[in-house]
Amino acid sequence: MNMKKLATLVSAAALSATLSANAMAQETIALVVSTLNNPFFVSLKDGAQKEANKLGYKLVVLDSQNNPAKELANVQDLTVRGAKLLMINPTDSDAVGNAVKMANQAKIPVITLDRQASKGEVVSHIASDNVAGGKMAGDFIASKVGEGAKVIELQGIAGTSAARERGQGFKQAVTAHKFGILASQPADFDRTKGLNVMQNLLTAHPGVQAVFAQNDEMALGALRALQTAGKSDVLVVGFDGTADGMKAVQGGKLGATVAQQPEQIGIIGVQTADKVLKGENVDAKIPVDLKLVTK
Repeated sequence: MNMKKLATLVSAAALSATLSANAMAQETIALVVSTLNNPFFVSLKDGAQKEANKLGYKLVVLDSQNNPAKELANVQDLTVRGAKLLMINPTDSDAVGNAVKMANQAKIPVITLDRQASKGEVVSHIASDNVAGGKMAGDFIASKVGEGAKVIELQGIAGTSAARERGQGFKQAVTAHKFGILASQPADFDRTKGLNVMQNLLTAHPGVQAVFAQNDEMALGALRALQTAGKSDVLVVGFDGTADGMKAVQGGKLGATVAQQPEQIGIIGVQTADKVLKGENVDAKIPVDLKLVTK
């Protein structure tokens, strides 16, 4: 074999050894998501993946399918798989406590995204300012329908910090604008449930003037119920700024959506994870901006 050919083979082998060493050197960080059956959390995951690729981390993503037992099993799985840090978007702020404690015991730092954990040690919580967003939605309803508007509120999953905080912010607007709340009922952040709950509430409260849904999926369900009932004069405001929600706003069907930036939450999550793993100090709470999207 001539020397030139040998040199080529040696350099190819060296390159492949370097590449595999780099692949091994890639630290694994994990993202456990409440559900990937919701476009909001898919955007959050995409943002995290983009930033992990950029910063050279291997990102393992597990879906809890809105089930706290599955969430716990996912975290257990990750403690065995050698994840260096856990980013978790809880199914429920209370139920996630056991999963966080499990990661704490395994000495894996935890960052919560979008929803808080009420138990266990968390190094940083990254989320939209949900209280401000709830108030923003209420203020918009007042600007369009006026003071004392008759409103129905569709709530998210009880027990999530997002539902609690959005409700809290909306309540501030209710008090400020003297809204008449006809009903306030959970539809679990789900489009089909939003449709069903809204259909039932419409029978009892035909005089409704506006609907505040704590996410776009429920808002779109409520919109369908109103369309079916031939009520085109009811203002519906959603929350999240998902692709479907934005499309409905631009099409003049949805009055507004309080747009979160889920991709930003994912990106900032990984940037924060990077700092934690490098031993840098991070803020315990990192707020992500919201914006009101109207036509």
